Amino acid sequence: MRIRLGYVAIALKLPKVTASSQFTYSRYKKLTEEEQINELKRVTRSNMEDLIKILSYNAENHIHFYRITSKLIPLATHPEVMNWEYEKYFKIDLNTIGALIRKHHMRVDTHPDHFNVLNSVREEVVEKTIKEFHLHNYWFEAMNYKEGKMVIHIGSGQGGKEKAIERFIKNFQRLPLAIKNRLIIENDDKLFTAKETLSLCEEIGVPMVLDIHHHVCNDSDEPIEDFLDRILYTWKGEAFPPKMHISSPKEGKLDKRHADYINPNNFIGLVEKCIPYGKDIDIMLEAKQKDLALYKLVEDLKRQKPEWMWVDPTTIEI
Repeated sequence: MRIRLGYVAIALKLPKVTASSQFTYSRYKKLTEEEQINELKRVTRSNMEDLIKILSYNAENHIHFYRITSKLIPLATHPEVMNWEYEKYFKIDLNTIGALIRKHHMRVDTHPDHFNVLNSVREEVVEKTIKEFHLHNYWFEAMNYKEGKMVIHIGSGQGGKEKAIERFIKNFQRLPLAIKNRLIIENDDKLFTAKETLSLCEEIGVPMVLDIHHHVCNDSDEPIEDFLDRILYTWKGEAFPPKMHISSPKEGKLDKRHADYINPNNFIGLVEKCIPYGKDIDIMLEAKQKDLALYKLVEDLKRQKPEWMWVDPTTIEI
């Protein structure tokens, strides 16, 4: 059983490097048309160059698992930005990024922002969400990275959970197959429990991402051990092993805010639940200190679990 560690978006060990530089619509509106395009190109170019730096840094440090920011191309889906031909300007950059990912056998994914709600009762929100999915799918296509996945939540509970899940399934069926095949669904910390998310994933044939802290905050008294085997099984036939998320609460067990670092006891508890199944797992660390939290967790685990073997600096073998 191998466990790989990953982190989200920003490498704090790289000063002044971010693939998330923004160009707001309010600023966009104040510029001439020529200035708008030039600034969009400048910010996106900076993001692309910095993403290459981050991925190269990950490769040098044997970090095989990473989440690309959703802010890579600013204003790409904004309804009032009509002349932004990013596909024409940045196809080569995305292909270069994909070549780097493939060369180092990395696993990368994205997590479209929280305003994307596939089961919204508002059609304009659903349409914007689908547009965002097309954007992320375009990135992976331009990267020539067929394994790329997008993590989403079930979303709105308006009208009750049963109706909300019906809306999700109906709108899921509207998606092209290429996007359906990229979606993976995560349980949330307020509304849809891990068991409810699992049932949906089983019904529509989509892998489930278990977020263990979300489950702690929103478990409906359902022990994860009762259906962990089914969650793992949703990944059958996928190119990569099951993916899980872990964070530690900032204050108190049920605090939904992420702490700076991962409590090693939280991590060990999750792994020990998975050990009986003997399956490889990739665990994404959702901590404020990003890559620094990954390095600290490695050191904590080496002290607390000296019997665990390390295949490389970020991969455990048990």
